[in-house]
Amino acid sequence: MDLFESLKSKIKGQNKTVVFPEGEDIRVLKAAIRLAEDQLVKPILLGFEADIKAVAKQNNLSLEQVQIIDPEKYPESDQKEMTDKLVERRNGKNTEEQVIEMLKDVNYFGTMLVFLGKADAMVSGAVHATGDTVRPALQIIKTKPGMRRISGSFIMQRNEERYVFGDSAINIDPDADTLAEIAIQSAETARLFGIDPKVAMLSFSTKGSAGGEMVDKVREATKIAQERDPKTPIDGELQFDAAFVPAVGASKAPDSKVAGHANVFIFPELQSGNIGYKIAQRLGGFEAIGPILQGLNAPVSDLSRGASEEDVYKVAIITAAQI
Repeated sequence: MDLFESLKSKIKGQNKTVVFPEGEDIRVLKAAIRLAEDQLVKPILLGFEADIKAVAKQNNLSLEQVQIIDPEKYPESDQKEMTDKLVERRNGKNTEEQVIEMLKDVNYFGTMLVFLGKADAMVSGAVHATGDTVRPALQIIKTKPGMRRISGSFIMQRNEERYVFGDSAINIDPDADTLAEIAIQSAETARLFGIDPKVAMLSFSTKGSAGGEMVDKVREATKIAQERDPKTPIDGELQFDAAFVPAVGASKAPDSKVAGHANVFIFPELQSGNIGYKIAQRLGGFEAIGPILQGLNAPVSDLSRGASEEDVYKVAIITAAQI
C-alpha cells in the first residue's frame, strides 16, 4: 500500500487536532479544509479571523469544518493561563512581559496550544523559516526523555521501495554522540512508517578500509548506538554500496547483519545527508517526504517555504500519524 494511503487509514476518524499557525496562507487554508473534509485531522487555523475569512471568500472556500483562533481575540482567562505556563516553562529565562511579546508570534502561540493539550501537533514553515518553527518547539515542548537533541529525516519512497535518510535537515556537523541519537531516532521513525529498521552508519570507509577522524567518528557513533539500542540492527562504518547491495555487503562486511540489507541510512553530517536525499530524489525518481522532526515530546513539522498545498496536506498526515 502507498505510504499515504496507509497513513490515512491509520488516522482517519481519530479526531487528532493539528494547529496551523499560518492560517492566512492560501496553501495552508486549502490543505486544512481538505484534511477536515477527508476526516483525517481537526485543523486549527491561527491568524486574524477577518483575513482568514477574506481569503476563504475570495477563493470560494467553506470554513465550516475548521476552527479559527485569532490570538488577538483569545479569551483573557486562557491568555493568562498560557502566559503563566510559558513563564513557568521558561524557568526564569523570560519575564512575564517578554513572554507576552513572545506569544504574539503565532509559532509560540501554536506551540503553547500543543504544550497545554489544546492541540495534538503543529505544522508550520510555509511562511516562516525553520528556526521560527523549531525554536519554540525546543524551548517549550522539548526533547523526549533520554534525548538531548532533535534531528530531521526523510522518507524516500519509489513504488514499493521505502527508506529513511537522516539527518538531512538539522544537525550540521554532529559529533559521535549526536550521530548515535540520530540513528536511534531514525529507527523509531522507520517503525512508525512501516519499515523494519536495519540501520547503516555511512562513511567513505567500510570496516577499516580507510581511516581518519571522520571515520573514527562514525565508528564511535555506531558503538554508542548499539549500546543504547541493542535490539535494533545497527552497523558501521559502511560505504553506501556495502550497506545497500547484497553482493557488495557480503564481500566487504560478511559478518554484518545490516550490510547489503540496510533501509535506514545515517549520513555522517548534514552536507552529505542533504546531497544524498536530493540525488535520490532528482536522479533516482524517489519522492522525498519530510523533513520529519525527530526526538520531540510532541509532533511538530517544518514545511518548506516553497511548499505546495499538496505538501502541506501530506506533511499534516505524517504529523498526525506520529501522535
